[in-house]
Amino acid sequence: MSSALEYWPAPPPWGWTSEDLDHLPSEGPNGEPGFFEHVELIDGALVFMAPQRRFHQRVTRGLTERLDSQAPGHLAAVHRMDVKLGHRTRPCPDVMVIDAEAAADHARTFYTPDEVRLVVEIVSPESVDRDRKTKPLRYAEAAIPHFWRVEETEGRPVVYVYERDPATGAYAVTGIHHGRLTVEVPFRIELDLDLLVK
Repeated sequence: MSSALEYWPAPPPWGWTSEDLDHLPSEGPNGEPGFFEHVELIDGALVFMAPQRRFHQRVTRGLTERLDSQAPGHLAAVHRMDVKLGHRTRPCPDVMVIDAEAAADHARTFYTPDEVRLVVEIVSPESVDRDRKTKPLRYAEAAIPHFWRVEETEGRPVVYVYERDPATGAYAVTGIHHGRLTVEVPFRIELDLDLLVK
């Protein structure tokens, strides 16, 4: 048990750190299996993610496969991997496009912002505020150039596409995509969004 876990269920006095996530046990403090399996760190607080809905799972898998197949050779798409934004913030985006060299390292448990080209968050009912407000702010502060937020409207995915403005350091929306998505950055991407859930 790490020293941080000795304070469970309260956080340690110094708060949780990014390094703590690599030392969480496979079971919870009372022997619960998989207790820490879906957890991320936001501003020093552990955030336990709710079970995925089928829509979320299908869009995550579909986007990962399609982005990976369209990415140039120096990039790769991954899903459910952490990005370490700082000592106290280590979210787990649904999908990322990262440098292929980083993706080839099978021992990695997280990536750094300089290795990430695109972050995708798929909004769930319990993650609305984090995915619309908290995480985009943190990703922009870390200088990740592209961010997509996927929301469900009448059972179909809608993709909100953002690009980081270097003058302000904030994301600016560049498009809201229904049905089809075509963008030129971070590379040329063409998606039939409705096929992601069919």
